Amino acid sequence: MEKDFLKDLNEAQHTAVVNTEGPALVIAGAGSGKTRVLTYRTAWLLNKGIMPGQILALTFTNKAAGEMKERIGKLVGEDLARYLWMGTFHSIFARILRFEAEFLGYDSRYSIYDNTDSKSLVKSIIRELNLDEQVYKPGEVFGRISSAKNNLITAQAYNNNQQITDRDRAARKERIGDIYRIYASRCKKANAMDFDDLLLNTNILFRDFPEVLQKYQSRFSYILVDEYQDTNYCQYLIVNKLAAVHRNVCVVGDDAQSIYSFRGAKIENILNFRNDYPAYHLYKLEQNYRSTQTIVNAANSIIAKNKGQIHKKVWSKNDLGERLKIVETLTDHEEGFVISNSILDTQLTDRELYSDFAILYRTNAQSRIFEESLRKKNIPYKIYGSISFYQRKEIKDVLAYLRLIVNPLDDEALKRIINYPARGIGHVTQEKLESQAAQAGISIWQLLGRIDSSQLALNSGTVTKLKHFRSMIEELQSMSQELDAYDLAQNVASKSGILKDLYNGQTVEERSKIENIEELLNAIREFAEEAQENDEKAGIDKYLENVSLLTDMDNEKEEDKNKVTIMTMHSAKGLEFNNVYIAGCEERLFPSLLSMDNPQDLEEERRLFYVAVTRARKKVMITYSRSRYRWGVPTDCEPSRFISEIDSQYIDWPQQKRPEAFIFNEADELQKPYFRKRADGYKKERTWTQNLHHKPDPGFRPDNPDLIQIGMKIEHQRFGFGKVIHLEGSSQDKKATVFFQSLGQEKQLLLKFARLKIVK
Repeated sequence: MEKDFLKDLNEAQHTAVVNTEGPALVIAGAGSGKTRVLTYRTAWLLNKGIMPGQILALTFTNKAAGEMKERIGKLVGEDLARYLWMGTFHSIFARILRFEAEFLGYDSRYSIYDNTDSKSLVKSIIRELNLDEQVYKPGEVFGRISSAKNNLITAQAYNNNQQITDRDRAARKERIGDIYRIYASRCKKANAMDFDDLLLNTNILFRDFPEVLQKYQSRFSYILVDEYQDTNYCQYLIVNKLAAVHRNVCVVGDDAQSIYSFRGAKIENILNFRNDYPAYHLYKLEQNYRSTQTIVNAANSIIAKNKGQIHKKVWSKNDLGERLKIVETLTDHEEGFVISNSILDTQLTDRELYSDFAILYRTNAQSRIFEESLRKKNIPYKIYGSISFYQRKEIKDVLAYLRLIVNPLDDEALKRIINYPARGIGHVTQEKLESQAAQAGISIWQLLGRIDSSQLALNSGTVTKLKHFRSMIEELQSMSQELDAYDLAQNVASKSGILKDLYNGQTVEERSKIENIEELLNAIREFAEEAQENDEKAGIDKYLENVSLLTDMDNEKEEDKNKVTIMTMHSAKGLEFNNVYIAGCEERLFPSLLSMDNPQDLEEERRLFYVAVTRARKKVMITYSRSRYRWGVPTDCEPSRFISEIDSQYIDWPQQKRPEAFIFNEADELQKPYFRKRADGYKKERTWTQNLHHKPDPGFRPDNPDLIQIGMKIEHQRFGFGKVIHLEGSSQDKKATVFFQSLGQEKQLLLKFARLKIVK
């Protein structure tokens, strides 16, 4: 049986699959078949007689979990695979929290707020507190709250932490703690959790209720974790707690592909696994099945420069393949032209599909030029990571009705649809409702139930409209007890008036919205039919949970598949293409200016480059431009140091003699030429910076670094006058990115040493 079951595995994969007892770390090089190992290891456990309910498998996307479960079903039978606890961290913990919600004071039918809902709530709170939205930017404030939660800092702990509150005060944002406190309170009152709460509350549940932790520790005899290098502190703690009894935990990942520190991912989780589990077993998957030998060898030569890593030697039996092509262009517009031409030529010569091509870049802002160049050549493309289907307005409107039916305490859902379609409940009325509910410590829905006795001073017509709205929702709530998800959604689209509102529209966009709603109803029908086939209840609450945890990757439509993909390198992780173009490989762009002075950040940028190169099966083209606009000023660019780190035998760089190393001297940088756009094209012109001999006022006195804010004009003793365009870090490690106009470039400065003076 074993011979037939595992016949497709190589020796290293086989060893990692069958050794299931005790802690195990599987280091899987790019394209080495880590998904296969996870799939077969799970199937092997089931084949040995382990019950599916005893196995917990955690992934980072629903798509990965779905594909793995389907493959496991083919190996050991769908009847076993369907009962596995397999899914994303968020979906699995959302499931646990539904079962145990009462311990934390929630109802099991709680809503899950996506980022749009969360930012909307933060924005409302900022307005209620009469704070300046230019200082307290909703996205930035929500980011601070999210970061706190991922580090297990509750609103109460945030406000009790003197160091945190001092930092906020120094940044002139001393009310962030108040916003966080109100935000947490509103979510609880609305019986809602955001994405970060799913992790934070699971940790709190296991911390405060040991009997619940013991229940799940006993249940999960075997734990498998995919992409372990991408786990954050919250996820790490939960896995460790659940594995504490049986200690049969198998984590799979690649430290060389750890690129999400900005999301809270901790590479230390995988690097320090042996410290957490001294008796662990290490398995290395080093055979790459994806890429040519040349691409694999080039990638190895890149990542070898990193000090913080678990060493491995990835190899390939595939064809030798072409060398990586390095192309220099005069401008970023020429770069777009060169890449689009190459795609056309390769597509025709090699008879490739458009879906076999990907253009990768460091920042989203670079996409515009590639969109223009592809459109000019009639090359179909898609931007990966753009607005997903479930983020479209008309879809969120229908889903908001469904959310309110399931959880009437959900204020964000109610506010979205109380006057859509328009029913004469104006903005002033909505503000009164929101304010009165907040003062009374109840939800808006509860306030509507007492509308006759409220102190809102509303006219009788408005009161009647509010009663009609509540009655409509109550009718739909009653229907939800009898109808499955699909029939209920059909009634919502009709009775709410959304379909009628869109049918009355005449534009192509409005017709497209109707088609999107039709597609949503199709998706709900498929969900209901699948649930019935599995003898499960096809309730709308379960569907909403699935939708709220979907990623953009899970929503790809069939008609989007045969198109060139353009996306950031971060978005490309986990994907593969025959032909990959890595654009904008220039100093201060890639590696990012913000990472160049920090060795750890620079190593992550190098890992990002490694990820980009290893997305390719056959061909890689790396491009850089000699001139690129920065803040409206054309500036000289230098090729990225990462290009010089690729072993020369694996690259083709015909434009110039390969430099042995790039040496960046500050004095030299101050005197670099730049390009100016003239009517007759681009003409290179040497311009000497005015600030080379900048002389500050004799009374120059630097200001307190804690006072420096984004947008401020400042003076530097050597570089002259500039504008702060970005801040990162905190306390002693706070950095400012400053654009110095006369230099025509950005500088990153460590504030504690920069000695900046604020220009009033």
